[in-house]
Amino acid sequence: HVGLNVAADPLFTLSYTGVNGGMVICVADDPGMHSSQNEQDSRHYAIAAKVPMLEPSDSSEALEFAKRAFELSEKFDTVVLLRSLMRVAHTQSIVETSDRQAKEAVKYEKQPSKYIMMPGYAKKRHPIVEERTKALTEFADTCEYFNREEYADSDEIGIITSGTAYQYVKEIYGDSVNVLKLGIVNPLPVERIKKFAAKVKKLYVIEELDGIIETHCRDIGVEVAHGKDLFGPIGEFSQETVAKAMGISANAHPSIDTQIPIRPPVMCAGCPHRGIYYALVKNKVTVLGDIGCYTLGAQQPLNALDSTLCMGASVSGVHGFNKAGGEETEQKTVAVIGDSTFMHSGVTGLINIAYNATNSTVIILDNSITGMTGHQQNPTTGYTIKGDPASKIDLETLCHAVGINRVRVVDPYNIKECETAIKEELAAKEPSVIISRRPCMLLKYVKAKPSLTVDNDKCKGCRSCMKIGCPAISFREKKAKIDATLCVGCGVCTQLCAFDAIK
Repeated sequence: HVGLNVAADPLFTLSYTGVNGGMVICVADDPGMHSSQNEQDSRHYAIAAKVPMLEPSDSSEALEFAKRAFELSEKFDTVVLLRSLMRVAHTQSIVETSDRQAKEAVKYEKQPSKYIMMPGYAKKRHPIVEERTKALTEFADTCEYFNREEYADSDEIGIITSGTAYQYVKEIYGDSVNVLKLGIVNPLPVERIKKFAAKVKKLYVIEELDGIIETHCRDIGVEVAHGKDLFGPIGEFSQETVAKAMGISANAHPSIDTQIPIRPPVMCAGCPHRGIYYALVKNKVTVLGDIGCYTLGAQQPLNALDSTLCMGASVSGVHGFNKAGGEETEQKTVAVIGDSTFMHSGVTGLINIAYNATNSTVIILDNSITGMTGHQQNPTTGYTIKGDPASKIDLETLCHAVGINRVRVVDPYNIKECETAIKEELAAKEPSVIISRRPCMLLKYVKAKPSLTVDNDKCKGCRSCMKIGCPAISFREKKAKIDATLCVGCGVCTQLCAFDAIK
């Protein structure tokens, strides 16, 4: 969903221009924030941009809705949003596959008044958008595939729902309650909801995250007995949370008696980011962070980061932070950003720093890959996303090209080298870039060195080696221990031991 934020500008104008061929944007919302920095309901985008949105509730619908989304896109000349919730994205179930249906490409036809969105043309496109919304609302009222009613023998309760919430309702109630399942969540039907509500005594709306369907029902004069007053706008639902809110018992998830220790995510053994972070923490530097595996530097024991907002925000953040703080902050504040994230949206912030001659230091953590999301290639690696050879952007040359004169490369396994670079660049009276360069230890071509060991006779139990938070190092019986199955021999810990106990 945060990717849709980045794409929001073209999305809103695409609503006006329409599309020449089918265009579907899949957006995955993350109730519960399993791997996101905010909990966001992307249905608001569909409403604001005035484009249709479909919401499947299982794997089979995800497949079929995607196909039909392209049909809707071409029929109504609009981009279509396909909303996948976290639980749908992570589920597996039986689907019915079919052969790909190839269609003849639509030829491009020059239409300035349709595709050039300057005010004179855009004003004429807006009424078309409103007419399209009316037509889509009528479609939502009459279509038999995306929206459907499931009636029970009793008229006591009716539930309007969509997405994964529909599955929870069915698992709890089976066929014992009336359900209006909405697959088109924008625009929402009007007459269909009114007819369904008229057939039940008590109407509930169950939806993740915000009360969008509930608000729509009230806006069209439909009385809702309960919605967000029972089912809040925070977190992911489950069978148990829905059942509890409805005041009924449900089968609890299996549990075990053993208390399992909390295991927060940490940087891997031999992670190249660990050394540079230790140097920053040791020198009490304020660190504005970014999005990537290096965000894990915020965890104990390093506690290295002061902020993380969104991709690229570290660079623009240190720019604004130093503009506001002046010399006092310039000499003790840096931004850290990965090589992939820098190419995504960090370079624009660096251009602003160079253009405004702000005395800011940016550290690019170059681990030669896009780390946290699964080792995808990026423009600095020399390969395409499919692994084919490609042009390779040289980070040093790029930084010089945008106006940064001071650019230096350090090895994050060498803590003294990192410290020297940090001190010198923070003291400089001009913008600077430090490139911390070491490939990710998990890359196939990176070979681990022999595991290190601890000499118990020399180890004084001072715990200095524990300060870097390496998962290969533990502390037992008042001595440091190194797990040979995890250690990759990076040697960072040896630089912390004053007693030469690590070999």
